[in-house]
Amino acid sequence: MKIAFVCVENAGRSQMAAAFARRIVGEGATIISGGTLPARKVHPVVVEAMKEVGIDLSGVRPRATAPKELEECDYVVTMGCNPADVCPVTFRGDARDWGLPDPKGMSLPEVREIRDEIERRVRALLREIGLV
Repeated sequence: MKIAFVCVENAGRSQMAAAFARRIVGEGATIISGGTLPARKVHPVVVEAMKEVGIDLSGVRPRATAPKELEECDYVVTMGCNPADVCPVTFRGDARDWGLPDPKGMSLPEVREIRDEIERRVRALLREIGLV
């Protein structure tokens, strides 16, 4: 099982989703995270919000996703963009868009709300596909 979490900058939502998924499934699936136009670093407020729940993203760097990489995924979850713009036409799996606001420039309390919603959605997805 291979799951990708994708957003534009790979500096917030997709990083949080991938981190929660990795923590929940461990070695039970391959979890990737990437962006279409990656930022230089994960948003500091996202690092702070995730540290509050025991996940350290301080050493993580945003990265681009390659079409070939997404083609091999069973699930691709975008975070507020059109999956057709991110996922290649030959994508073989299930594409979803969660329509979540970008935490860039938001306050810590606002990012906490996004973080908690992402965790709920990740848990629901992993239950739905039988990984928890």
